[in-house]
Amino acid sequence: MSMLTPPGMGGEYRITGDKYPRMRRTGGRRRIVLAVVASAAALALISWGTLQLIHVFSGGAKASAAGGAADCDRRAERSAAAREAKPLPKPGQIKVNVLNATPRGGLAKKTADELRKRGFTIGEVGNATKALDKKVKGVGLLLGAPAAADTALPVLGTQLAGAERRADARKGGEVDLIIGDLFKGLAKKEDADKALAALAKPEPTSRPSGKDC
Repeated sequence: MSMLTPPGMGGEYRITGDKYPRMRRTGGRRRIVLAVVASAAALALISWGTLQLIHVFSGGAKASAAGGAADCDRRAERSAAAREAKPLPKPGQIKVNVLNATPRGGLAKKTADELRKRGFTIGEVGNATKALDKKVKGVGLLLGAPAAADTALPVLGTQLAGAERRADARKGGEVDLIIGDLFKGLAKKEDADKALAALAKPEPTSRPSGKDC
């Protein structure tokens, strides 16, 4: 036995010559296992937190969408209530002044005759006032009292698609159809009738996406 061999040790731990026994650390494998378990726990915690964030934000989006849908429904109800409070007049209940703001002659009379055939009551027929003469750049301008903005003017507007509507300070119930530079004639009768029917009984529309209704 070598003098370097500790007392009581022999066999494979016996030190002979220049060979020494190798002592392995017993805690290395345990540390590796603990590190793997800790990494798995950290990964699970991160995944759980990500899922929670997704749930929170998706829930907020759903709540926002539900709130927007409720707002749209309330607006539709108010619009329907307003329509019931102010029933649309029949064409025969609307007195229309037909005025020509263009240099082309004969448009006012021709247009008034066609409106009369379609059931409207015709008032004054002639040229537009100096304030509007040659100053209506679109197809036409529909003028009336503020109360006519959602009654007589929409009904008259079915006969001239694209016409501008404007309220003025008048007190009476009659309205003006002022012929503009781009005027080429009234809408076709079948198209005007369809527009008038849709105006009287609007069909429910699908709810739009996004913020607007």
